[in-house]
Amino acid sequence: MVVSAGKPYRVLVIVENLPVPFDRRVWQECNALKDAGYEVNVICPTGKDYESKYEVLNDIHIFRHDLSFEAKGSLGYFLEYSLALFWEFFLAWKVFFTRGFDCIHACNPPDTIFLIGAVFRLFGKKFLFDHHDINPELYIAKFGRQDLFYKCLLLFEKLTFRLATVSIATNQSYRKIAIERGGMPEDRVFVVRSGPKLDRLQILEPVPELKHGREFMIGYVGVIGQQEGIQYLLKMMQYIVFEQKRDDIHCTVVGGGPALDDMKQMAIDLGVDSYVTFTGRAPDRLLLEVLNTADVCVNPDEGNEMNDKSTMNKIMEYMALGKPIVQFDLTEGRFSAQEASLYCRWNDHVDLADKVLELLASPEKRQKMGEFGRKRVEQVLEWSNEIPKLLKAYETLRNA
Repeated sequence: MVVSAGKPYRVLVIVENLPVPFDRRVWQECNALKDAGYEVNVICPTGKDYESKYEVLNDIHIFRHDLSFEAKGSLGYFLEYSLALFWEFFLAWKVFFTRGFDCIHACNPPDTIFLIGAVFRLFGKKFLFDHHDINPELYIAKFGRQDLFYKCLLLFEKLTFRLATVSIATNQSYRKIAIERGGMPEDRVFVVRSGPKLDRLQILEPVPELKHGREFMIGYVGVIGQQEGIQYLLKMMQYIVFEQKRDDIHCTVVGGGPALDDMKQMAIDLGVDSYVTFTGRAPDRLLLEVLNTADVCVNPDEGNEMNDKSTMNKIMEYMALGKPIVQFDLTEGRFSAQEASLYCRWNDHVDLADKVLELLASPEKRQKMGEFGRKRVEQVLEWSNEIPKLLKAYETLRNA
């Protein structure tokens, strides 16, 4: 589906929490829209390797702003989001007067970009909400309370959906929230999953050195934050090393985030720092080498309402590389992986360890699960399967 000839429909994508093109979902969406004939502009923060305030990549115009700190605590998030909102407003006006746009494509978190959308609705601009995170549940996962700030997040979410002409959900759980909690009409909510691109996730030969002289390696890739459950992964390694007396297993954790230093210290405190490597944020080549070398990949995302309803990109990346998975039994995680994964009781590091050891003891089972996962990505979950859904959402937006 390609936009008809004539003046191109102009899109302004606003994303607060990651730079583009590092945010792979947003970058895939931008390129799909560009290839379909849309004119695409992006507002996002700067970040490591993406310090330029303005550049054009693949005919996509990217406007970046600084974020001076990474939030910790509810007050920190308030300050971060307020600063980001200021710069997003500033750059939106810049794009409005220099390049122009017909709609705003808002990617949360946070759910404050509707304020920009509301202003430009006065100028006839449409508003599409790309629902990446359920922020009220995320707040509970981070802080464990339902206070005034939580109620504000519920209000912002509701106002975002009320303003949106069309909403994009990353899975059926998010679609249900858009309809039931957000009041969106069912025919205005489209599921566009964050599928991996197989041309990026190459199957490579293992790199034995990454196992640090041990027979097996467990792999993890993702953000190192409070709700990602790395503490369960480290407790799992402590159980494997000291309770099961196994010294033939290494674990490599790829990714950065606000809890990275805390998790490194926890590994030392648990006595497993020599069995766990933290790479920090890594280039794609190292990420691919780690995952291709891993015998089993884990998703220790904490069992909570937020994670139960959210789709984790790392699961599909593991599957794309033909890796068997162990994870807690979360609704959307089970939908993604199906027979490519074993499932554990929520937040039970012993059960997590037992399932990992079960797979390490059975190369035949690992191979069968890996083959199932790869095939499922190829046939169902790969990004090319999602592009028509994205374009259908935009067709509905333009005709609304």
